[in-house]
Amino acid sequence: MNAGDRSPVMRFDLGRRERIGLSEAILADVKSPEQIAEGVAQSTAGAAPVLITRLSAQQFAALPASQRAALDYDPISRTALSVGIDAVADADEIAIVTGGTGDLAVAREAARTLAFHGRGCREIVDVGVAGLWRLMEHREIIARMPVVIVCAGMEGALFSVVGGLARGVVIAVPTSNGYGVAKGGEAALSSALASCAPGIAVCNIDNGYGAACLALRVLGAGGRESPNEPEA
Repeated sequence: MNAGDRSPVMRFDLGRRERIGLSEAILADVKSPEQIAEGVAQSTAGAAPVLITRLSAQQFAALPASQRAALDYDPISRTALSVGIDAVADADEIAIVTGGTGDLAVAREAARTLAFHGRGCREIVDVGVAGLWRLMEHREIIARMPVVIVCAGMEGALFSVVGGLARGVVIAVPTSNGYGVAKGGEAALSSALASCAPGIAVCNIDNGYGAACLALRVLGAGGRESPNEPEA
């Protein structure tokens, strides 16, 4: 290859939203700031909204000033969205339940991904099974939601408990919170996979983004016009 023959290091999939109803996200923690900036530039040039996941504060600060100004950055979830994207007022279809405050980053990644695709959600936080009464206060909400995303670490018992309360689809997201035999979320993942509650869907450890995408597929995002779809 000649020194002047430089192919782009990435190619943003501008057709993904039309193809499957879900836009491509830029996964930041495996990319340099220059590669992230290139992805943002390609999506912007194609009139597509931007979603970046696993974006550290240092990476965000290293982006060009013009790109930072066009992005809404959330340090808790480490996500960045195009400025001006607002969730629609349909928060009665998806609930996100967390076992503890330590699961909030994963839950917020899911919530922000939903917002990016035009979906609202109801967040029910810090209701782990060590204080079961906290969860039972929200039993009626959980029972009526078509989709419930559950983010929990440690032993992951919350997945089975919610699976025994919810009528809708339950999506388990094991988190890496915990110590000792919790093994960075592996114990919670095993609990989700071995749950006696029937019909629980399971995502990878800390994969709030994937849980949101699964929820969108369940609710038919592919056949639903999104308010954030760029005009032709």
